[in-house]
Amino acid sequence: MAEKKILLTQDGYDKLVEKLDYLKSVRRIEVSERLKAAIALGDLSENSEYDDAKNEQGRLEGEITDLETKLRNSDIIKAQAGSDKIMIGSTVTVRDVELDTIETYMIVGSTEADPDNDKISDESPLGVAVLGKSAGAIVQVHAPAGVIEFEILEVK
Repeated sequence: MAEKKILLTQDGYDKLVEKLDYLKSVRRIEVSERLKAAIALGDLSENSEYDDAKNEQGRLEGEITDLETKLRNSDIIKAQAGSDKIMIGSTVTVRDVELDTIETYMIVGSTEADPDNDKISDESPLGVAVLGKSAGAIVQVHAPAGVIEFEILEVK
């Protein structure tokens, strides 16, 4: 079965590569040293330090494998300069019609979504509503609290 393509911006891809490099070059060594120290304590059958270190090693290797799979299956998306349509990689400024509040978000793939840093997924309710739209459009977002209308003010 084919792996699902992971959509990333160049920045998101670079961050995953950096994290993978850190896990392989720094964390693996730290966990290995922890394992060696635990083994030196003796009797592995009742050695909680050893068990913890082995569990940490398993989680680390799982995370490394996950990152390698994401990078192998990634497509780097670039917003097209001059495009007025919203796509992954676009930065969009929207106004909540009812509350009259303005927010700016970058639309990214789900792997690099980070709402605390104004990066929302293309699969989020707002992301789905604005994809393919242009400045001036009014979109309805189906959120748990009900339907919210947003006006798209700007697309970069």
